Amino acid sequence: MKLNERSLAFYATCDAPVDNAGFLYKKGGRHAAYHRRWFVLRGNMLFYFEDPASREPVGVIILEGCTVELVEAAEEFAFAVRFAGARARTYVLAAESQAAMEGWVKALSRASFDYLRLVVRELEQQLAAMRAGDCPPPPRRPRALPPKENGCAVWSAEPLAASPAPSPAPSPAGPSAAGSRPGPAPPPLPPRRRASAPNGPLCAGSFARLHELYGQEVRALRSQWLRSRAQP
Repeated sequence: MKLNERSLAFYATCDAPVDNAGFLYKKGGRHAAYHRRWFVLRGNMLFYFEDPASREPVGVIILEGCTVELVEAAEEFAFAVRFAGARARTYVLAAESQAAMEGWVKALSRASFDYLRLVVRELEQQLAAMRAGDCPPPPRRPRALPPKENGCAVWSAEPLAASPAPSPAPSPAGPSAAGSRPGPAPPPLPPRRRASAPNGPLCAGSFARLHELYGQEVRALRSQWLRSRAQP
């Protein structure tokens, strides 16, 4: 892709979210003086401006093939962006606080495509290991609808102990309320998952099967509630 000054200025000042932004002290290339500049990190490009209201950047640093390391300098909280090569320039920057310096060093170290390539490679290896069979099978679910307890589905494979049915409480409204027709019952709550979970990571197929099982149970409970409302 061919870039020019206009496209770089548009990219530096567009409304898209930035990866990091703030004031840094930048050491001049020919002079030892530090200048306070407003830095904006977008992808692997580090722009710097005269101030936050500037519409055009003073310069840009392409963060490819570089290393970010702490250095001893006249300014406190200093770090350097070094490039490989005998004639490559080293950019010495300084933050205004320890927290700001750590944030900039971390953001700049992860800005290059080389770092993203390593992250993608590691994720691909983890995905390949999961597809190879290291992923444990999903837990078995009961076929029948589980019993309810206080309006909530109880997910347990153990049989529930039989308990005597509680006697109905007297109506506080008197005999006149006994013959009144009760309103429709509220819909049952969605199934509640157990706190225990299988050890180890779950693969994509396990999550899909669990999602389908939960969806079937929710649909069955909703259909039961709709039938109870339709009954006279």
